[in-house]
Amino acid sequence: MYTIREALAGIRRAPVLTGLSAAMVALALFVVGLFAVATYNLHQALSRVEERVEVVIYIQDDVREAELRLLEEDMLGLPEVRGVRHVSKDEALVRARTDLPEFEELFLSMDVNPLPASLEVELAPGFRDPASVERVADRTAIYPFVDEVRFGREWIDRLHLLRQIGGIATGILGTAFAVVAGLIIATAVRIAIFARRDEIQIMRLVGATNGFIRRPFLLEGALTGILGGFLALLLTYLATVAVSRTIFPLDWIPAEWTVGGVAAGGLFGLVASAFAIRRYLREV
Repeated sequence: MYTIREALAGIRRAPVLTGLSAAMVALALFVVGLFAVATYNLHQALSRVEERVEVVIYIQDDVREAELRLLEEDMLGLPEVRGVRHVSKDEALVRARTDLPEFEELFLSMDVNPLPASLEVELAPGFRDPASVERVADRTAIYPFVDEVRFGREWIDRLHLLRQIGGIATGILGTAFAVVAGLIIATAVRIAIFARRDEIQIMRLVGATNGFIRRPFLLEGALTGILGGFLALLLTYLATVAVSRTIFPLDWIPAEWTVGGVAAGGLFGLVASAFAIRRYLREV
């Protein structure tokens, strides 16, 4: 109770300093929040694109039904595969006429259907990365009646690279702004400590331990960080709504991300306060 009472009293004694510290923390975490929203929406967009990733196996015309069934069963037995769909030559021609209406006359003038039958292999979630797709494609090499396998190698590689770049950029920038937030809180706590230096020295003279002196400042720093986290969350939400209404729709980040952001603000405040008070107690 003493720790809580003293931490709240410290905030009340310097409301302007606490407000400025929380505002600076909020601005630093606001940038992190913007990158979190951007990363989450990029992840969602890439996930929707990845759902279309599939392996298309083109089959020779003289394949027997038993051989085709054997290939289908082999594909379905792979952990990377969720489903297999057979596309006949006639269905492939219908699709081509639908997707390419500008070549309608050319298709009608053909006496023989030149399009091959195929198997469309749908990949399971979590197995749409380049290595998994490559394994599925390589599996078909043992079948002599497979004419060609296509899966857009370069397109998948670029998709995977975009996901990695987004994650790395967010991690680096988020860490940088988190450090800035920690330094801001540490500075604010050091100012608060300096303003109460006489009180701290009297407490040490009467036998107060470092832990007893340290706890209110730790809680004060954590509360300042949590307040900054809530302000950053509010700013991020308002920015997301503004962009969604004026430019293009954005998805709001998951609830666990928001809780993690506020908790991160409190953690930054706690750690920064710990360093500040520890340094001061060593000096005195």
